[in-house]
Amino acid sequence: MKAIFISTILSCILLTVICSDVLDYSGADFDDRIAEHDAILVEFFAPWCGHCKRLAPDYEKAAATLKKADPPIPLAKVDCTSDDGKETCSKYGVSGYPTLKIFRSGEFSSEYNGPRDADGIVKYMKAQVGPSSKELLTLEDAEKALKDDVIVIGYFSDESSKLKEEFLKAADKLRESVSFAHTSSKDILNKYGYSDDVVLFRPKKFWSKFEPQEVKFTGAVEKSEITKFIKDNYHGIVGHRTHDNHENFKSPLIIAYFDVDYVKNVKGTNYWRNRIMKVAQNYKGQVNFAISNKDKFSAEVEDFGLKASKDKPVVAARNEANQKFNMKEEFSVENFENFVKKFLDGSLEPHLKSEPLPEKNDGPVKVAVAQNFQELVMDNDKDILIEFYAPWCGHCKKLAPTYEELGKKLEDEDVEIVKMDATANDVPPNFEVHGFPTLYWVPKTHKTSPKKYEGGREIKDFINYIAKHASNELRGYDRSGKKKSKEEL
Repeated sequence: MKAIFISTILSCILLTVICSDVLDYSGADFDDRIAEHDAILVEFFAPWCGHCKRLAPDYEKAAATLKKADPPIPLAKVDCTSDDGKETCSKYGVSGYPTLKIFRSGEFSSEYNGPRDADGIVKYMKAQVGPSSKELLTLEDAEKALKDDVIVIGYFSDESSKLKEEFLKAADKLRESVSFAHTSSKDILNKYGYSDDVVLFRPKKFWSKFEPQEVKFTGAVEKSEITKFIKDNYHGIVGHRTHDNHENFKSPLIIAYFDVDYVKNVKGTNYWRNRIMKVAQNYKGQVNFAISNKDKFSAEVEDFGLKASKDKPVVAARNEANQKFNMKEEFSVENFENFVKKFLDGSLEPHLKSEPLPEKNDGPVKVAVAQNFQELVMDNDKDILIEFYAPWCGHCKKLAPTYEELGKKLEDEDVEIVKMDATANDVPPNFEVHGFPTLYWVPKTHKTSPKKYEGGREIKDFINYIAKHASNELRGYDRSGKKKSKEEL
């Protein structure tokens, strides 16, 4: 594999052209080229695709980094609009752009489900290649392992120990999100003073007087216990929450947003993190704490009803019921601790992103906003069909006249037709909205168990569905959706 990379570099130099580190496999020889690599990530793209254009610089940057990895991990691309590329994309079921897939030894292995930024791609792909735990053979290896990121290292004087076996199982389970290494080198064991131990190390950038730089595992020798130990300690008292790892931070969660930058401004970042840790250390086990970059999470900051500050952190929280809270006072250690106490004792008022209540709401389609959702939908003694839409959504605009007509046809029924702008209002947690329009059927007898509407979008489709599922038979339609005759009414 290394020879392929060296050959590519030499070709670029000899031809004095600007070379991309992303391999172009759009030709008819895709299967042959892909078989040259133990593992490779392939992007299937279209030149006109906006998402592909946004991904391109990060994909290129990741390719340059992974080319130097040990072992190197190549990144390739296929233009699905080219003559040969069309055939390749069709063969591998590509239906949208960009689509990323991992291949191993010439065979499709899995869809790429990792982050789409350069650092995230690098970390994800490194976790896919080679053993889940790197063996440290020399003191130099051990020193390098402790430099950049949180790492879990197993020290084993007995290479056939039960601890090592369970450690490697835990490494396999967590390889996509955690870096692992192990050693049986006497030089390393003697220098670090560990023997048959598993230790989590924090890099220097995270060091603080409020928590240890390294934590030793003391639990039962089982994979599940080692895994739990790592998850409990990986982010420390106050974790650095990024787009790459944000799903690891579970509610209840308190987040401080400011100019978090562990590349250009470690000292400034830790100035505020230490003040947050001073409070957070007193609430371990009761609530999780994190810091996030205010610019990278600007939409989230706004969603919490906050405006980022140039000088100080702004603070938000989310409880286990998915309610949102914000700290209205200017940040200080005292104000922050008061906010934490009130959050935990339940005395804070939740923040609700909501449009104003509609002045009139007597049309055939009722308008829900966050402020009236409980009353209009959950406490309503009628069945509900609710559409969650976005004002800019073309499909929503196309549906609008049909939805209005449906409301008129069912005005005298025991059914309420409702719509809600999901971009301007908080959507309750039991309604999952990932695209627009999303519709839910909410029967009056099971308000807490809404059912996603998956039927057609024509009037007859809606009528048939509602007629069949209504809690009480409709006045104007039978259960099959057929309009009743005058004699039946």
